[in-house]
Amino acid sequence: MDTLAARLAQLIAQTDLKVSEHQMTLLLGYVERLNKWNKAYNLTSVRDPEDMLVKHIMDSIVVSPHLPGEHFIDVGTGPGLPGIPLAIMNPDKCFTLLDSLGKRIRFIKQVAYELNIHNVIPVQSRVEDFQPEDKFDGVLSRAFASMVDMVNWCHHLPKADGGVFLALKGQIPHDEIDMLPEWCLVTDIQSLAVPELEGERHLVILSRKE
Repeated sequence: MDTLAARLAQLIAQTDLKVSEHQMTLLLGYVERLNKWNKAYNLTSVRDPEDMLVKHIMDSIVVSPHLPGEHFIDVGTGPGLPGIPLAIMNPDKCFTLLDSLGKRIRFIKQVAYELNIHNVIPVQSRVEDFQPEDKFDGVLSRAFASMVDMVNWCHHLPKADGGVFLALKGQIPHDEIDMLPEWCLVTDIQSLAVPELEGERHLVILSRKE
């Protein structure tokens, strides 16, 4: 674990992110549990904990400075990515983690319980069946679907007043942007610098047309 801690500290030092000792402990605790459960439940194709630090932890937490508002939903969260790392980084914000697979939601519940993370709400549901009373400031998606499918399937989730879609992508997906429905537009594209990750990363921010 000490090696992983040193590795995580080294990665974070390559960013402008402020991460406390307590947050470091929680992020490492999450990786430790993901690695353990992965052997039995196949939650992620990334097998090596050191790779998880780059491909899962850093790739998630670089989004942290770009979260407007307080209530977020991570759609197709899988084993809690990027939702759990972002919840650790933002204890003052609330994250609903949505996935249709029971084993993933059981894992998230166990992690939240063991690490004492109180600002995540795991929900097992298909996105089109999930009808929350309170809408969200941001709808996050990290490897869930194309942006066209994302906005069509999740159109009922952002707040009418100022709610946004936050799509984590590799290269700028110009073809997907060209195919977006009439009611939706790209308001910003942020280039994300993920230390030691091969390839580009971008955060595409979309909202309803006024």
